[in-house]
Amino acid sequence: MPRSYPPVSLIGVPTDIGAGHLGARLGPDALRIAGLAEALRARGVDVADRGNLDGPPNPVQPPVGGYRHLDGVVAWNEALLAASLAELRAGRMPVVLGGDHSLAIGSIAAVAAHCREAGRKLRVLWLDAHSDFNTNQVTPSGNLHGMPVACLCGIGPEALVRIGGHVPAIVPAQVRQVGIRSVDQEEKRLVKEHGLDIYDMRHIDEVGMKRTMEAALDGLDENTHLHVSFDVDVLDPSIAPGTGTTVPGGLNYREAQLVMEMIADTGRMGSLDVVEVSPALDVRNSTAELAVDLVESLFGKSTLMRD
Repeated sequence: MPRSYPPVSLIGVPTDIGAGHLGARLGPDALRIAGLAEALRARGVDVADRGNLDGPPNPVQPPVGGYRHLDGVVAWNEALLAASLAELRAGRMPVVLGGDHSLAIGSIAAVAAHCREAGRKLRVLWLDAHSDFNTNQVTPSGNLHGMPVACLCGIGPEALVRIGGHVPAIVPAQVRQVGIRSVDQEEKRLVKEHGLDIYDMRHIDEVGMKRTMEAALDGLDENTHLHVSFDVDVLDPSIAPGTGTTVPGGLNYREAQLVMEMIADTGRMGSLDVVEVSPALDVRNSTAELAVDLVESLFGKSTLMRD
């Protein structure tokens, strides 16, 4: 019997203010042009497109105090937190269309607040080439899209760490990261020190994607809200060129489909980010179209009817 899904609200966050390359600000409309809303409606999902949030433009300035565009990143994330929390409280699933990955601070802080209100457990599945656990001491670029997991875990500038009013918003034990293959030298020490649960590409190569995902999804129950934060750079650049920080050796199409179908099989996904789509770097919107294809699988598309 087909699984039913809660009503979905699409929230566009057209900014690349936390990134080192321009272009992710165009991601929300690229995903819309690729037919995301129509694809989900075709699967029987109630979809409302809330349009794009407003926020400050990208000033393209160098770091100040180790952070680029901190005030602007805070503004975008505060707006997203309010928008996502409103949808969650209304019983709807926020699907956040990025935008760069710094927006996960507001998105996940909203989900964490909602889970605390509802007395539910939270699991964050972070699909990314990067662990995004940098600090201003670790990265010379100061790009905040490399820091959202650290900020959510209470490590970073106070203005971001305190978004949502609960410090830390989450703890490392709530996070599982899959597809990681680019971690800065000092960042490696940080993720080890904080015990982040990372399934990197070597792990995937050694044990296979099925066992990797079984481990990453282990322990989910009916009282668990699963948040999926999907950075398209988790995919290999040969199939997803339209993103600002490509890293060779990513997930191939079949691996990515298995990831999404196994998430769908849990029936626990309650919120989703799709980030770092940059049509300016893409080929005929192919990365956005692939992202839509994979999101369909998150909502139950599969080759056969499965129990």
